[in-house]
Amino acid sequence: MLVLALALAAGVLAQSLARHIRIPGIVLLLAAGASLGPDGLGWVQPRSLGDGLFGIVDMAVAIILFEGGLNLDISRLRRAQTPIRRLVILGALITMIGGTLSVHWLLDWSWIMAFLFGSLVVVTGPTVIGPLVGELRLRPRVATVLEAEGVLIDPVGAILAVLMLEFALAPDTGALASGAVALFLRLGFGVAVGLLAGLVLGSLLRVRRVVPEGFENIFTLAAVLLLYQGCDQVVSETGILAVTIAGVVVGNMHTHVDRDLREFKDQLSVLLIGLLFVLLAADIRFADVQSLGWRGLAVVGALVLLVRPINVWFATVGSELSVRERLLLAWLAPRGIVAAAMASLVAAALEGHGLTGGAELRALVFLTIAGTVVLAGLTGRPVASLLGVRLPGRDTVAILGAQGLGLALASELRDGGTPVVILDSNPHSCRRAEEAGFSVIFGNALEERTLQRARFDGVGSAIGLTPNETLNGLFVTRAREFSNVPRAYVALEGLAAGVTAEVARSQDAEILFETPHDVERWDVRSRHGDMEVTHMQMRKLEEGDVADDKAGAPKESFLILAIRRGEHTFPMSTTFKLKEGDVAAVAVHVPEREEALRALARRGWDELPASEGA
Repeated sequence: MLVLALALAAGVLAQSLARHIRIPGIVLLLAAGASLGPDGLGWVQPRSLGDGLFGIVDMAVAIILFEGGLNLDISRLRRAQTPIRRLVILGALITMIGGTLSVHWLLDWSWIMAFLFGSLVVVTGPTVIGPLVGELRLRPRVATVLEAEGVLIDPVGAILAVLMLEFALAPDTGALASGAVALFLRLGFGVAVGLLAGLVLGSLLRVRRVVPEGFENIFTLAAVLLLYQGCDQVVSETGILAVTIAGVVVGNMHTHVDRDLREFKDQLSVLLIGLLFVLLAADIRFADVQSLGWRGLAVVGALVLLVRPINVWFATVGSELSVRERLLLAWLAPRGIVAAAMASLVAAALEGHGLTGGAELRALVFLTIAGTVVLAGLTGRPVASLLGVRLPGRDTVAILGAQGLGLALASELRDGGTPVVILDSNPHSCRRAEEAGFSVIFGNALEERTLQRARFDGVGSAIGLTPNETLNGLFVTRAREFSNVPRAYVALEGLAAGVTAEVARSQDAEILFETPHDVERWDVRSRHGDMEVTHMQMRKLEEGDVADDKAGAPKESFLILAIRRGEHTFPMSTTFKLKEGDVAAVAVHVPEREEALRALARRGWDELPASEGA
């Protein structure tokens, strides 16, 4: 129990430190495991867990892959389905053959051990790819391919490794032929059961009160573990594929507990990833790694510089991916937790049957993991920048609130050429925004995972535009803390002292619109069709014009949404300095339209014809 407690604590601390210094967490996890293991301080002794170690590995891998599947958006997968399908199927075969030949020629391993290594390095790993993609701010198409490959190829690689292990334990022609048949049977069984289980689980979670409120997360956890172990009992080593497919299905059914489920599984996965890497890295002996010598490094180099580019070339030829995007795919292939877990399981199985080579095999896999992760973490950003596949400067505007004013402001910014992403936790509001053609992120905007899905590393302005002033303030605070968003705006109903006003001052946030407004009232007007947007231009003020006078206009009769100046469109704020020629998008309360236009005219605004305002 002390070993588990130490490994859990070290895993969490290592990942926390990695987050602060912005490097892949696996780098510090491997260092922590090696430092605390028998060759270091000797505090973490994985062998003291006995067979329980592999039970922990099984459980953790099931949860991690289910969580990875939850985050795959099928609509995005469809747009890049050809390269994804080839990378997962054809790419797995090419990588296994390439890894096999590399280790056989360079290290003179037997063909059986070489094939075992080739099957173990097929996987890439969502636990490494996901954070890396977010950090690099890659274009959506190439990011989708990398993320999908990382999740979907893990179960394929695990099944290949098990088949090669079975052949290694019983090496004859009949076993090889039956293994080929078993591969397709296992894949078919895992996919079929995963689809069925995902549909059943998703349906139970979609219907309220079937699963008692508050029990949804633990119900799902129990179902995932039962699915994993149940499939393995019926057809061995199919549970890993079944839970991955089930995760994809449940994640795309948009249940009412979708947000809480993702948060729970994300936190649990982080905990288990740290635990596994520390335990498995501690079980590696320095002497085994050193014995590989320069030839071991040459094997890793062959995988990175030769096998991966060949893999990507065959998988992406004829696809819509550009040459630059294909080059980046060829460069990034870090291995993750599934490769480490399967290597330890295979090595233990070989040792249990009295076969040699298990320690060297595990050491070479961990050397591959460390080498590919460090290489991707250190060179990913400059290579992506050199190839021009990173997103452009932080010009996206993120708007919290898919209601009336949020959609109206988003429409004006989009028409002005500004990329917009909308966040909301209301499924009906999200659907309405999607129908209007916006990029929409459903979820709790205060959660880091939601901000990652919205790619906040490319966001230049965060706008809190909900009727809840406190939520608006917390949103811009999270945006500042999570990804250092340069500009922030909050909608307020009044300038009186309060939580949101204080947050606005502390975060150097602008007060949205030309003055505070009642956001909820405008959202109600929008739903009832009592709000329209008109465009007006600022003229040179003549004598008698009063630039800041709203006298004569009923309260909340109009609201200035955005200002277009030249080729740029900006959200309106209380500190924005207006100039002659500025074009304003103004939300007007239809029943009070005439009074509002007269008040605006006194402030120096002239209404533009519809053709000029568009």
